Amino acid sequence: MGSKTLIVTALKAELELPGVLYTGVGKINAAWRLAKALAQNRPELVVNYGTAGGLSRGVSGLVEVARVIQADMMAEPLAPRGQTPFDDSPHIHESGQSGVVCASGDSFVTSVDPWLLDQGVEVVDMELFAIATVCHREGIPWRAFKFVTDYANEESGGDWQSNVHRGREAFMSALEGIK
Repeated sequence: MGSKTLIVTALKAELELPGVLYTGVGKINAAWRLAKALAQNRPELVVNYGTAGGLSRGVSGLVEVARVIQADMMAEPLAPRGQTPFDDSPHIHESGQSGVVCASGDSFVTSVDPWLLDQGVEVVDMELFAIATVCHREGIPWRAFKFVTDYANEESGGDWQSNVHRGREAFMSALEGIK
């Protein structure tokens, strides 16, 4: 990992390391804090690490994200679900890596939304779409790694609290492979 890499995560509970940008929870916090950080220092790469809910038990542990969509942009009939109306920005962001499809929204997911499954979504989080959007607008490549802590059910809140800290070592190993 080069010195020109910015690691971004929502909470210290997810990853406590020197030099990490902590955004707080949700898309607005993530966008605002990342934009402020990029105005002060331009990294060559932004790497997001965080926790995520899995939509099926077939996805577990640490996963890399290939693409991200918005889960909670619902402005029909002005634009299809997942797309911001009157905005030419991409409604799907690609990391350029192979991996899972993530959907970001400002809701902690406790049940599976069939629309997400129809979009091929495998994990859900609350920040990545905003991070990828800021990176796109600033012309900075991004990568994202998510540790699956829960499975979008009635036990998700407790499962997240029990597992929020468990992905750190796997992420640190993945980070070593980033040049």
